[in-house]
Amino acid sequence: MNATKVAETIKEEFHTFSAAERHAVITALHPHIKARNAFEDEEEVRGRGDKIADAVTARLGSWPFIIIQSIMLVFWITFNAIGWIHHWDPYPFILLNLALSFQAAYSAPVIMMSQNRQADKDRIAAANDFTVNLHAEAEIAILRTRLDELSGQQWDALVLMQQQQLEMLSAIHTLQRQAANQ
Repeated sequence: MNATKVAETIKEEFHTFSAAERHAVITALHPHIKARNAFEDEEEVRGRGDKIADAVTARLGSWPFIIIQSIMLVFWITFNAIGWIHHWDPYPFILLNLALSFQAAYSAPVIMMSQNRQADKDRIAAANDFTVNLHAEAEIAILRTRLDELSGQQWDALVLMQQQQLEMLSAIHTLQRQAANQ
């Protein structure tokens, strides 16, 4: 399939393409249009609250936080169970349960905000990957078309060379007969 047939097919089918496919075709036809960098774009629009949510989520989802919280829980339970001095939260540790519920109630929405923003970045990155893949596919189709054209030209050249060789062999054969007859 040559480049003009590819272009005609794209023109005919363009209205059936999704928005991402249309963007990819336009990008392929206009190489100066670049894919967006989801991480740079996101950094430009992130507000203070977004940055705080990301920082809190990074801390809450780390091993140091889990280790420190585990140590604090062990000490809390141990000191209240032994109760040498004073039981400030006797068994069944209602104050500890309240503190952990409070922590979960405030950390869950913050984590969700951060995850939603990450999902948006992933969606943009996936759209960019799709655009790049379609662009690469279009470039490969163009290269294959060009290689097919070159292959056809080489084939034509080979056929012409073979015809010339056959003519030369025929001429040599004719000359050999004439030399043999004389």
